Amino acid sequence: MKRTKIADLLKTKDFGKQVNVKGWVRTKRESKNVAFIALNDGSVIHNIQIVVDFTNIDKKDTININTGAAISVDGKLIESKGSGQNIEIIAEKIEILGEADPEKYPLQPKKHSLEFLREIAHLRFRTNTFGAITRVRHAMIFAVHKFFNDRGFYNIHTPIITGSDAEGAGEMFRVSVLDPINPPLTKDKKVDYTKDFFGKETNLTVSGQLEAELAALALTEVYTFGPTFRAENSNTSRHLAEFWMIEPEVAFADINDDMDLAEDMLKYLVKYALENCSDDLSFLSKRLLDEEKNKKQDERQMELIEKLNFVLENKFERITYTEAINILKNSKPNKKKKFQYLIEDWGADLQSEHERFLVEKHFKKPVIITNYPKGIKAFYMKQNDDGKTVRAMDVLFPQIGEIIGGSQREEVYDKLLNRMKELNIPEKELWWYLETRKFGTVTHSGFGLGFERLMLFITGMGNIRDVIPFPRAPQNAEF
Repeated sequence: MKRTKIADLLKTKDFGKQVNVKGWVRTKRESKNVAFIALNDGSVIHNIQIVVDFTNIDKKDTININTGAAISVDGKLIESKGSGQNIEIIAEKIEILGEADPEKYPLQPKKHSLEFLREIAHLRFRTNTFGAITRVRHAMIFAVHKFFNDRGFYNIHTPIITGSDAEGAGEMFRVSVLDPINPPLTKDKKVDYTKDFFGKETNLTVSGQLEAELAALALTEVYTFGPTFRAENSNTSRHLAEFWMIEPEVAFADINDDMDLAEDMLKYLVKYALENCSDDLSFLSKRLLDEEKNKKQDERQMELIEKLNFVLENKFERITYTEAINILKNSKPNKKKKFQYLIEDWGADLQSEHERFLVEKHFKKPVIITNYPKGIKAFYMKQNDDGKTVRAMDVLFPQIGEIIGGSQREEVYDKLLNRMKELNIPEKELWWYLETRKFGTVTHSGFGLGFERLMLFITGMGNIRDVIPFPRAPQNAEF
């Protein structure tokens, strides 16, 4: 008999039908004459109940059916008389596909800490929390591609191995096949990368933006969605060494078009999640409420579904960096020295606490800040006529702070070249990027959305290592 997914069975009312279901045992409880098995196959957060009548099935055949075991069940679908479920299966045949030793299987029917589950990341998919996160992550991946595809954007695969540093930060993972103990050396005793695989020093990419710009200057509207890497030694709940970035680039678009696209995309993704992931989001909301019940009222997060609707129901407030600084400088937390990083002068780099204050306390809506000081932004951003600011834009969300960073790109060759010289970015490494400003240059803009940042917001999770299947962080590449 062909297997039916539990997600499909839970939607049907075709009672009396013979079905086959396969999955992993969450719990088993039994009495003298009957056993009840909660079975889950990952297709939905809900389990289906298997009723095993020992007058029909030998009790000895179920002894090794324990939590974690994989089983196949043939039986009849019936309307459930118990609370909490509408249907159940009366088992007629059970086959154990894979046993799980109850003395060794680490996922027993009890609450496990997220820290413990990170240590057994090979099994954490089987928990309700990580099953829900994985399904939501898939839905968001699909929604990202659908959003851009429906608007006529082209997906571009930008290189993972690169010879340039898009951000100018220098925190990159080196890619090399040279002997790490005895590499070839130049006359001045430096590593001779001309002898390496690519004939030059190469790294894992920190962004696909620069290459996406090249495509946008021919195809007009493009986007990348790929892995990026930062060798930043930050062992925090907000940093990963490997993460995924969504980066659209649009020709003939200025910073206002960029902001419109960012707001449209974020609202689309949030709406898609609410409409297509309701069961998983309800579970994650209850989980978050349970986690926060012992916190003080002013320390609690907004309820998850309420927070998602907060984004949908509000037009994003748009302010300049200068306006933001003035608001923060005169705010109660700043005057009473409650900010960890006090705002004293124009030019300060905004921290998460400042961004969240603007969103959650001051405006009570998502905020987009524009026209940042050029000294705290990347070399490729369009310089304003004041000589002090650039046409950058950051989108700020509750809980997260900055969720999107973008800008209008500098299209004037001389201005871009001079800015690179100011920041000591080698012209010879980015000659191809500069050259696009010589041939048919146009106004163009784009932004980057860290996918895991989005997932933190959508799921309400507190640690970025819990919204990616296999987190990569300092001293952690186990799975």
